[in-house]
This record gives sequence, C-alpha cells and structure tokens, in this order.
Amino acid sequence: MPVHLYWGEDAYRRGQAVEQLRAAVVDPAWEAFNFGRYAGDALIDALNQAASAPFGSGGRLVWVEEARIFSHCPEGELAELARTLPHLHPNGHLLFTLQSKPDGRLKSTKLVAKVGEVREFSLIPPWQEAKLKAQVQQMAQERKVTLSAPALQLLTEAVGNDTRRLDNELEKLALFAQGRSVDAEAVGALVATTAHTSFQLAAALLAGEAATALRVLDELLRRNEPALRIQAVLVNQFRTWLWVRVLIEAGERDTQAIAAAAEIANPGRVYYLQKEVERTSALRLGRVLPILLGLEVALKSGRPERAALESAVLHIVNALR
Repeated sequence: MPVHLYWGEDAYRRGQAVEQLRAAVVDPAWEAFNFGRYAGDALIDALNQAASAPFGSGGRLVWVEEARIFSHCPEGELAELARTLPHLHPNGHLLFTLQSKPDGRLKSTKLVAKVGEVREFSLIPPWQEAKLKAQVQQMAQERKVTLSAPALQLLTEAVGNDTRRLDNELEKLALFAQGRSVDAEAVGALVATTAHTSFQLAAALLAGEAATALRVLDELLRRNEPALRIQAVLVNQFRTWLWVRVLIEAGERDTQAIAAAAEIANPGRVYYLQKEVERTSALRLGRVLPILLGLEVALKSGRPERAALESAVLHIVNALR
C-alpha cells in the first residue's frame, strides 16, 4: 500500500527523500492536479484527496507535514484514517513527515507502520565519529567521489553531522577531482574547516585546554551561534558527565542503569562517557554547573555575550583543575 512515514531531525535528507518520492510518483505536467501539501491539522482533507483518482498520467502524492495524529490522535481522525487507508487509489501515495519520533504507543502510529513504509532520518550524534565517517563515505560514493583515508577524516571533522553542507562540499570536490581520488590537501584547500560545535567546546573544557576552548568559542561566535544555545549544550553535557561520574564513584557498572539515571537515550553512549570522565572527579564536575547557571543569568541580564562566555570558559577550566 502506498503509505509513507518519514521522520527525523535531519531535515535535509528527509527533504531529499520527499523530492525523490515526488519525482517517482507525480508527472510534472499534471503536478498542479496531483500533488497536495497539507498542514498536520488538515488530515481529513488530505485523506479525501488521497482517496481520489489522479488526473491525467502519473500518480497522486498527498503530503501531510507534522501530522498531529502521531503525538495525539483524536478518535474521529483515527476512525477516518482506518477507514480510508484500505481504500486509497492504487496510484495515490499518502506521505507523512515528522521531525520528532512518532509515538509508537498510539493506534495511528501502529496502523501506518503496519500498512506502510517507515523511514528514519535522524542526525548522527557528534560524538559518534565512526558513524559520521561512514555517512561521509556513503554519500561520497553516491557522488562518485573517492576519498583517501586522511581526506575522509578531515572532511568528517569539517562538516560533522550537517548533511546539507556535506552534500554541497562533495559536489564541489567532485567537480575538482574529475574522477581522480581526493586527498587531504585538496579537502583542506576547498573545504572550510569551521565545523566547531558546542560539544567540541565542552570537550576542550573537560580536558582543561583553555586556549583550545577559547579558539572554538571564537569560531562559534563568528558563525553567529546563539550564546544561550552554547550555554544550554554545555549544561546538558556537564550534567551528563557529572551523573556518569557520580554513578561510577558509587560503584555502578551496569550501563543500562547508568543510562536510565543520567537520562541517556542510547546506552551504547555510556561507554564513551565513562572514558571521557575517567580522569576527573564528581567533585570537580560539580563545580561547573553553578558557573554555567551564572552564565545563563549574565546572558539573560544583557551582559555582552563574548565577555560572559570567555569569563565562564576560564572559570570552568580553573574549577576542573
């Protein structure tokens, strides 16, 4: 049955998948009649159109964005969904897209998953370097770009989990290479290595590398990263590190228990977090959160962002010594 559910925070890859489906289903000459795009609260209208036959050649695609039925499904909409899905036109496709994960407990989610195609487009977390490298390698192969091992490493560090930028950089490298292998020198010359993140800032702070932390902070500010967003990432990261370290010092070794206590969605991440905090203590990590709370107050009180952030960076490095 032609029902599709695409979800995940990677809006670029999700959007590409939507366009691929649209190109495969809808005849451009009849697009005005056979392509419909609806907001999430217009489900009934979308279902009515999806059940009707397409005009002319090609098929019909009805796209519902951020459909509320996957987070809260009123009985009336659920009944209409259950009634309509078995009677969709053979050449009609019904597409749902969501940024967040659909609630798997809802009958609407179970119904769509049972009869349709569900695809996930989640961003790879910045700390999962192996998966990021695999993603770069896969997208490079799709672009027919051959990367040397150093070039792959450098490109991964440069773009992180930004798939839109990765695709643009690979297009640039493909034009440059003209079928030849791309080395690290070419990546360094053509790709701006400015993918510093707040996670890298947190890692530099944890390592006590004040100069590196200030350099990463400068790059983030030059890229207009919101100061409160930087502060929020630091709070979340240091809070997680503190929980993990407290549990380690308490003798806890069960990664599932640590993940549950620290509110870590992926228990597989616990191993890496344990390695990251093995050279510090809960006492030192506990000194950081009050500094970050003071930073939030300073930013919301109108203190100049750069001065407030730089001051916090230096205080955190000192607190972790």
